[in-house]
Amino acid sequence: MNDIEVRSVSELIPISDREFRLLTDLIYQRFGINLDDQKRSLVVGRLNKVLRKLGFTNFQDYHHYLMTDKTGEAQDTLINRISTNHTFFWREHDHFELLRDKVLPEVTQFLKSTNRRDLKIWCPGCSSGEEPYMLAMLAAEHFGKELGMWDVGILATDISACVLNRATEAVYSEENVSHLPIIYKRKYMLKQPDHTWRVSDKIRKMVMFRRLNLMRDSYPFKKKFRLIFCRNVMIYFDRETREALVGRFSQYMEEDGYLFIGHSESLSRTNSYYKYVQPAVYQKQRKGELVK
Repeated sequence: MNDIEVRSVSELIPISDREFRLLTDLIYQRFGINLDDQKRSLVVGRLNKVLRKLGFTNFQDYHHYLMTDKTGEAQDTLINRISTNHTFFWREHDHFELLRDKVLPEVTQFLKSTNRRDLKIWCPGCSSGEEPYMLAMLAAEHFGKELGMWDVGILATDISACVLNRATEAVYSEENVSHLPIIYKRKYMLKQPDHTWRVSDKIRKMVMFRRLNLMRDSYPFKKKFRLIFCRNVMIYFDRETREALVGRFSQYMEEDGYLFIGHSESLSRTNSYYKYVQPAVYQKQRKGELVK
């Protein structure tokens, strides 16, 4: 969120202790995001423009608006202002290198041994789409000419309709693709007249974007995933929310499946679902197997 409106302190609509608690409780209940008192100035700064645009002079009236809005637009605006959606291609690249060099060859060999040709990947909290498209590029590169013989499905979900629209457009700035290795840029990105870059149709067709709130008790998936990339999402959650989410992930993942999280995140030592592979990478344990 680099779009905070610049205003002097005297121009900002203030927030009382009670209003702050009302708002942060609502954010926690609906999105799982835990905002403590240290985030007060952030909340005020990022939401002042919203309040002024809507004609509110205090946060209590804005809270009432959030609670009573039936269109979903108020919730969309709130999560777009509160959550951070800055990302880029090839971010935390060691994960992609592990996927390319170890995980995809290993998974492919296993699937072939069981006469399967389906690879299901889920990218929750996909933001503006760089990560799922990156996964699609790696899969396309790995399978090569045999890609058409495989059922590779990449599901990318986010709670924000705004970022999902941007992801579907698949157009990115020079800055977004500046870290992308040249082999992928040449094969899977198209330079536009305005100097932006557009993801090729081949890669776009491999990714399906859907809106989903991770705070749901269950998810509408019929099949389980071999890989889940949920990176830099749980940093907003408290311990209880993180552990509940990881537990839900395990329900929708195949045994020996891989979970990738952000480098600033980690699983609790009491976690009973996944075993450690390397920093921010875990593998779902088999039934009866002890977590190491």
